Amino acid sequence: MNKETKTLTIAVDAMGGDNAPDQIVAGAVKASQGEGINIALVGDHKLVSEELDKHDTNGLPIQIVPSDGVILEGESPTVAFRQKPESSILVSTGLVKKGIADASVTMGSTGAAMAAGALILGVIEGIDRPALGGPIIGLSPNTIVIEVGANVDCKPHQLVCFAIIGDVFARQFWSIDNPKVAILSVGTEDGKGNRQTKETADLISETELNFIGNIEASDLPFEQANVVICDGFIGNVVMKLTEGLGLAISKHILKEFKNKIPHRDLEQVAENIYNVNNVAETWGGGPLFGIKGVSVVGHGKANKEAVQRAIETAAHAVRVNLVPKLNQELSSLNIKAGK
Repeated sequence: MNKETKTLTIAVDAMGGDNAPDQIVAGAVKASQGEGINIALVGDHKLVSEELDKHDTNGLPIQIVPSDGVILEGESPTVAFRQKPESSILVSTGLVKKGIADASVTMGSTGAAMAAGALILGVIEGIDRPALGGPIIGLSPNTIVIEVGANVDCKPHQLVCFAIIGDVFARQFWSIDNPKVAILSVGTEDGKGNRQTKETADLISETELNFIGNIEASDLPFEQANVVICDGFIGNVVMKLTEGLGLAISKHILKEFKNKIPHRDLEQVAENIYNVNNVAETWGGGPLFGIKGVSVVGHGKANKEAVQRAIETAAHAVRVNLVPKLNQELSSLNIKAGK
């Protein structure tokens, strides 16, 4: 069996997310039907078994790993880890640490997933804490925006780390030889922006990255850069605005063109507009960047199709050696923390 079809075990948090465990289990079953993916479903044994009984799993590489408790959005990870040491997110991440699983996937609490990744798997040298990012603009499928919410206040050296992370991601996931890196700012001219963006631009200019300067938010749908860096505050605002516009426009079209366009065609158009603006939900999920292992976090509202794609993303991240490559690139970066 070659590298691309090597069998991997993906630990799936069956209890995380708004649609757990039914949609999580259904997506995991679908993923297990593909080549080279074994599934370890982590969760309440009784509930997970009941969901599996609804599917034909005969011969499929699926096992249940019992856990006790779920860490919900809004709970303090620090407190929850003490009170729920056998929760599904901790058990699934622990399977990766022990080498039993090659990667973990959750649609549950992002904060808990980040904390579990940092505490259990550890953080790559040169990274202060895990980061979130991904191709959040559907019209620009080969553009990764990083950060999108985990780090709302960032220093320039952190943004440079994000640039390197995005560069590695674009090379490994999209096979782009020389990804274009840009800073999201309030103008494209040199020197535009606040102190953070100006200092970041100076630092990136000292690296070997293909830095093209600043871009504006209005440039994002046109794939002018492959890697767009910003702090998590800005990135999350951009992502939420994009998602909200997608929902609002799709509803507006349904109302505006009702009885003017065949209903089936109208629904298809509205759905396409929604999907292209809600990539985080429809794409499945993206890896946490900066931890010593592959942990994919998906959208809390994920359905079975999104769960399947998140599992496949986790497997792909392992196969393209994303974490070792990030280790290599970040270790060669010589930036003074806090500069």
